[in-house]
Amino acid sequence: MINKLFKLAARPTGMAKRTDFSYEEVPVAEPKDGELLVKIHYISLDPAMRGWMNAGKSYIRPVEIGEIMRAGTVGEVIASRNAQFQVGDFVSGNQGVQSYAISDGKGLIKVDPKIAPLPKYLNVLGMPGMTAYFGLLDVGLPKAGETVVVSAASGAVGQIVGQIAKIKGCKTVGIAGGAEKCEYAVKELGYDSCIDYKRGPIFPGLAQNCPEGVDVYFDNVGGDILDAVLTRIRMKARIVICGAISQYNNTTPIQGPKNYMSLLVNRARMEGIVVFDWAPRYGEAARQMGQWMAEGKLKSREDIVEGIETFPETLLKLFNGENFGKLLLKVA
Repeated sequence: MINKLFKLAARPTGMAKRTDFSYEEVPVAEPKDGELLVKIHYISLDPAMRGWMNAGKSYIRPVEIGEIMRAGTVGEVIASRNAQFQVGDFVSGNQGVQSYAISDGKGLIKVDPKIAPLPKYLNVLGMPGMTAYFGLLDVGLPKAGETVVVSAASGAVGQIVGQIAKIKGCKTVGIAGGAEKCEYAVKELGYDSCIDYKRGPIFPGLAQNCPEGVDVYFDNVGGDILDAVLTRIRMKARIVICGAISQYNNTTPIQGPKNYMSLLVNRARMEGIVVFDWAPRYGEAARQMGQWMAEGKLKSREDIVEGIETFPETLLKLFNGENFGKLLLKVA
């Protein structure tokens, strides 16, 4: 068997390109005592991967040059010398951009494809779902009747945030790029309305759809859209900073919020979130969201691209706005 893998070859400047990675094909190793071998079926592609390629301090150590590119995965145990895992088990973890992985079992979570399809464990039942659940409920603290605005509303995290907000009795306003994504947000995800930022400045849409202001803003993009929403926040608003995809490929300094004084005027709170902080409670979120899925209250969409060899180009779909839902790479 041959393991196909991508390593980080250089730290990107601006948008990552194929030459920033090295592609290798190497023989699959045999597991040693205490280890297991996983055949990876799906790889999660996330905006955070761009930040992991940079040197410097962050919430997680950077991927080192020559190291297999970090990524969330789900796959099947095909050999095991670890008593905790049996051949035929399915597991999720962070095993990187490769087709096979040797593991000592630490950090792996057993998943059941009979309960949900494997891609769901990298989406609504994985890191995006956990991020949406804890970011909105624990940091955004939505109350029934409040107005919740979500950027990248049809994306991996945004699609879950909007639906949970509706479950909690909130008015939901999405922001997305293009008529098709906005239509999906309203008709399929249940957003009350959605603003298409590609049509121009979003100020008129915010004024029309949030006439009384914004109570909770779940931000996935940063930049101009964050600035625009800050002009509409209400007293004691909560702004959840989940990501800033508009800034990740900057070759100039990151654009900070110009309208931050609105936080002072409205006694509002802006707080960043990193999902790993809630790791001990992932089970709680998975059970609740699994129940909502069973009740038909929560759905999710995956954008699946086949072929691990396409990794560098497929990753760029995230930053070009080409993905529709949670972006995954199907290994084989």
